[in-house]
Amino acid sequence: MVQYQRLIRKGEKLRVSVNEKGGSFAGTVAGGGFSKIAKPKIILVLFLSFLSCCYIFSFSSFSLLNSFSREPQGFGPYEQFIAPLCSGTSNGTICCDRTGFRSDVCIMKGDVRTNSASSSVFLFTSLAKKTNISQKIIKPYTRKWETSVMQTVQQLNLVYRDQHNSSVSESDDVHNIVCDVFYDVPAVFFSTGGYTGNVYHEFNDGIIPLFITSHHFNKKVVFVIVEYHSWWVMKYGDIVSQLSDYPPVDFNGDKRTHCFKEAIVGLKIHDELTVDSSLMHGNKTILDFRNVLDRAYWPRIRGLIQEEELEAVNKTGKRVGEDVFKKPKLVILSRNGSREILNESLLVELAEEIGFSVEVLRPDKTTELAKIYRCLNSSNVMIGVHGAAMTHFLFLKPKTVFIQIIPIGTEWAAETYYGKPAKKMGLKYISYKIKPKESSLYDEYGKDDPIIRDPKSFTQKGWDYTKKIYLERQNVKLDLIRFKKPLSRAYDFSMKRI
Repeated sequence: MVQYQRLIRKGEKLRVSVNEKGGSFAGTVAGGGFSKIAKPKIILVLFLSFLSCCYIFSFSSFSLLNSFSREPQGFGPYEQFIAPLCSGTSNGTICCDRTGFRSDVCIMKGDVRTNSASSSVFLFTSLAKKTNISQKIIKPYTRKWETSVMQTVQQLNLVYRDQHNSSVSESDDVHNIVCDVFYDVPAVFFSTGGYTGNVYHEFNDGIIPLFITSHHFNKKVVFVIVEYHSWWVMKYGDIVSQLSDYPPVDFNGDKRTHCFKEAIVGLKIHDELTVDSSLMHGNKTILDFRNVLDRAYWPRIRGLIQEEELEAVNKTGKRVGEDVFKKPKLVILSRNGSREILNESLLVELAEEIGFSVEVLRPDKTTELAKIYRCLNSSNVMIGVHGAAMTHFLFLKPKTVFIQIIPIGTEWAAETYYGKPAKKMGLKYISYKIKPKESSLYDEYGKDDPIIRDPKSFTQKGWDYTKKIYLERQNVKLDLIRFKKPLSRAYDFSMKRI
């Protein structure tokens, strides 16, 4: 549990130290009326021990109030993986790596302080020998090539300040930048703006890059969220708590000055819904990310299982699943509004005839992720029509079967965003590209219309054409005789693994 303790002394800066798991700040402020109650002999012994350490390691200038001047220790050379251009960044420096196509990442080392009023993050250091102290700007979101969405993302100003003068100009909209909350760990700044609200973008642009950027800190890191949304923190809190031991900070909502020993501003992203082990500290993979999901959701899942077992015993006198022949479980991710499977009920009947135990899952924005995870994590096969919900393949166990139904005009997006990443995670991936007659667009336009005959001539015009025609206006009526073949393959594959 994180505890906050405040040291106040008239005429001095206000400081709050943040310590983990009930730890406390063992210090005093002369004449300030605050001290830790202890026996005089113990205090003397501790004080002498402290002086001995200072002598041995020659920390003649060591001071608690000047801890920012020390180089951060224990986090390893992570810069080469997060921001290669900033490898070897020295203390008191702001370095930005803008070579990535998908995102910019900046590293700040030293006395880092937030100021939400001016959308700024300050680095206090000695400016006497600095030759380049120009302000740097960054939008900490991972789709920097998409101008339209990046225009909606809040910009942060990364600014040098003289460590001998904590006051700032009137244009910064504050009188002085003194620490209200001090953390002895680094910070990672990122935005939950942009396309947040779409589950694909929430994982691809946010959660997975957050894992990539922060995992090497072993939870000793604070997340500072720009464009903070309470619902996002509630939805993904279980995952965030597996990456950080500290509650996230609302950059705009929390007006206090938060101070860190170093900071990463922006997130590193590799590719669509994946982790490239060759670019990771410790060669982590997408399976390591999936292990994070496991740790995040299993406490809640165990509670759900216990509740269901108790209810079953009370009703029937038997535990859930008792005396039931083990069948491979098939989950159909059902859609409403567009890209629906119009003959879904017949698909369920066919799957049951083949031998599956079938569950139809209809998640919405309010569905608890732990419940979705439990359903898919226990399945042998997942079927769904191309769309953002296919992001949930991340919840499948490796070597599970993932059948993606691909409507006409969506082939590139389906394979790029879900097919290839699924293979990288070790799933048995089967793509089912529908025939024109299986599309509702066939009945609407006829077989000779370019929309049916030549989808590429429209999709090449841009995403707006693809979205309006092939995503928003198309439903699917499966040819079940044709679909039976991949379904039977999935059954045979699953039976060998039960």
